[in-house]
Amino acid sequence: QVRLVESGGGSVQAGGSLRLSCAASGYTDSNFCMGWFRQAPGKEREGVAGIGTASGSTYYTSSVEGRFTISQDNAKNTVYLQMNSLKPEDSAMYSCAAGYPWVCGGMRYHDFAYWGQGTQVTVSS
Repeated sequence: QVRLVESGGGSVQAGGSLRLSCAASGYTDSNFCMGWFRQAPGKEREGVAGIGTASGSTYYTSSVEGRFTISQDNAKNTVYLQMNSLKPEDSAMYSCAAGYPWVCGGMRYHDFAYWGQGTQVTVSS
């Protein structure tokens, strides 16, 4: 059974940085999509960034391009989300998810089969 565990959330002032980690275990295939999603109270879940674990191709929603970077460490089976120049509107529960490799292109949450428990990010102005 695939298990995803996030860490690295917290509180930061606007303009600050945080790095989220997602450790994956229990999978047998090395080719899939790892994505980061976020959901703020009263808002829909949003795909933030994704990475194809075999191709290394990355995908970002427009609001985070240039500020967030998704990366992976295959030796540690871990995906990271480096978040710089954080804004109050980035505040949300961030969750990592895993799915088939082709779902990275659309970053639709219902295409992802496995989810972590989430980690809270709060950005104050």
